[in-house]
Amino acid sequence: MSERIFISSVQKELAAERRAIRDFVRGDPLFRRFFDVFLFEDMPASDRRADDVYLDEVGSCALYVGLFGQEYGKEDSDGVSPTEREFGQATALGKTRLIFIKGPDDAGRHPKMGNLIRKAGSQLIRRRFTDISDLNAALYASLVEHLERTGRLRTKPFDAAACPDATLADIAEEKLKWFLGLARRERQYPLREDAPPSEVLAHLNLLDAGQPSHAAVLLFARQPQKFLLTSEVKCMRFHGTEVRKPIPSYQIYRGTVFELVDQAVDFVMSKIDRAVGTRALGPQAPVEYELPREAVAEAIVNAVAHRDYTSNASVQVMLFADRLEVWNPGELPPPLTFEQLRVPHASIPRNPLIAEPLFLARYAEKAGSGILDMIARCQQAGLPSPQFRQEGGQFIQTLWRPKPVATEQVKGQVTEQVTEQVTEQVTEQVTEQVGRLVTALQGQTLIGTEIMESMGLAHRPTFLYSYLQPALSVGLIEMTIPDKPTSRLQKYRLTAKGCAWLARQKPNGGAK
Repeated sequence: MSERIFISSVQKELAAERRAIRDFVRGDPLFRRFFDVFLFEDMPASDRRADDVYLDEVGSCALYVGLFGQEYGKEDSDGVSPTEREFGQATALGKTRLIFIKGPDDAGRHPKMGNLIRKAGSQLIRRRFTDISDLNAALYASLVEHLERTGRLRTKPFDAAACPDATLADIAEEKLKWFLGLARRERQYPLREDAPPSEVLAHLNLLDAGQPSHAAVLLFARQPQKFLLTSEVKCMRFHGTEVRKPIPSYQIYRGTVFELVDQAVDFVMSKIDRAVGTRALGPQAPVEYELPREAVAEAIVNAVAHRDYTSNASVQVMLFADRLEVWNPGELPPPLTFEQLRVPHASIPRNPLIAEPLFLARYAEKAGSGILDMIARCQQAGLPSPQFRQEGGQFIQTLWRPKPVATEQVKGQVTEQVTEQVTEQVTEQVTEQVGRLVTALQGQTLIGTEIMESMGLAHRPTFLYSYLQPALSVGLIEMTIPDKPTSRLQKYRLTAKGCAWLARQKPNGGAK
């Protein structure tokens, strides 16, 4: 039998949040087995007083979810708002109460709302949220805890359950610090970079009885694949439009979900055509790719964030001559359909505890807007709309590449042969990542952040270990202040060897 959840607050201020909770609970494959949601807006017209309806529904519910915002609400003759009446009724009847407060602090709140928040805080643990994505993640953790405590759930969802054999010692503090710095800049996340790992994981609901959860390991472990082997991402490039051996380019990437996204996006962007403009409008020459980088990143983030991690399959990123396909284990969660993906829709993440940190670091967007943005960017670039399909337990996203003309096809075959011959000669020294960095530095002297920006990279550790350091070690680039390698004024430029290598990649002097 389903338990009824009563969502408080009829103020317009939190209307979107109330609807988001309803859609999240009804759309989640686990929660819709255990819960039903009462939302006053869903009730038909009735010859009853609104406040009587509220209080009766509180009495018939099993859980009371209180959303407290800036406003207090319309007061009755006793000076009490419906929100406070509902909270008092739930308290008097001994209902399970889950209280979520919008905003990092209480500045600017209505005085009576501030008093209500303090009253609730004296009775139970409250949770603050900043947006709908944050609210859904917090509610997710609370409902899982409720189901466990009441004995209705014997096994936790994958992302919330403890990762066997993993301890706090397996969590990389430098990765947590990197995340906190990014989340503070991008989303005003409250925790500072020097917060203890246990506090950070607890704040993100990534601990299970003090042990790192699967989500914690996937997000911040030193070696996630030590515990979850198939969490790797396989990237392949094919010359034609079908899967055929031999595979010209095949990479298996490992690391945290952030690193997997960065590496997979870099793989795709390094394989597709790009045009380099002039510096007429600024010091850096603009680079335009045949596929919008943001669309590629969104498809890969979707696959990594929403895949079924209990599957033995891995995410696959396959670049064909006419399209990019991103495969991930799992199915589109009901009630979503392929048609609904193309219109504004609720966000129903398979792994909310993984999706939330990706949102905080701005790797993902909230409320289902990411796919809509992917579609819009492809259309703006003059490309066909992305396609979605389900096949053999895999959810597949397809982004179409521009159609080449016949002359370009012939030229491409010749260029491919020449490039492969050169690549075979220098493979041991120059990786694809190093080649991209050398290309980005042509004719320029830049600091590290400028190089990252010009290449569209966001993850500094990946940039340092996969791009910058290898390029320095093989002598293709050099520092402008070699005796002070960590100087904030440090810049990088091509060496004579780097210029010669670059010239060999462009026999006609043009940019690919």
